[in-house]
Amino acid sequence: MMHFAREAVELLVQAATAWYFEGDRHGLRDREWMALRFLGRANRFSRTPSALAGFIGATRATASQIVKTLEEKSYLVRKPSREDKRSVTLCITAQGEKCLGQHDPINHVLNAVAALDTEECTKLRDSLRDILNNLDPTHHRLNARTCRDCMFLAERSPVTDTGKAPAAVEYKCRLYRVPISHEETELLCTSFECATARPKIDEHIDRARFAGQD
Repeated sequence: MMHFAREAVELLVQAATAWYFEGDRHGLRDREWMALRFLGRANRFSRTPSALAGFIGATRATASQIVKTLEEKSYLVRKPSREDKRSVTLCITAQGEKCLGQHDPINHVLNAVAALDTEECTKLRDSLRDILNNLDPTHHRLNARTCRDCMFLAERSPVTDTGKAPAAVEYKCRLYRVPISHEETELLCTSFECATARPKIDEHIDRARFAGQD
């Protein structure tokens, strides 16, 4: 078993050479690509300078320099945070999205994984997720994972009148205490905590307040 485990890790290391490299590719160094990639997938709570620094394993000063570089290339803009007016949200631009789509060094790895059938791709994703769950936190960077798998995400199926079509499932982040859209549940969050089962929001508690925040 250990032999196969070692071989699997060696293959992962070889695959990682796609995003760790010397010099630059299409004008960006590996950490700048990592930052742009992260900001293109991060949710509204995680597109901050401090969250970015934690994700790429850099100091705040290094992260600030990376942000400056991406801004100068028009791949990124700073906007006032909706949650905290004293801070900023780092937002990827249309030009940044285009750059990722056309030139991201990991695109050929992404295409190779996408070429797997659905079952193989799902097994690969789940296996990698299990590996991350079993790692000591000191051995990897900030744990940024999709909102849908987080213990802080709660969901409920709204009560509907008899005879009407079922309403869409509603989501709420119990950490930030705000509604979450279905699209946001697929984004990365740096406040992620692993959950085995997603809690349900009580149908009666704070229903009016929750609905009023949509």
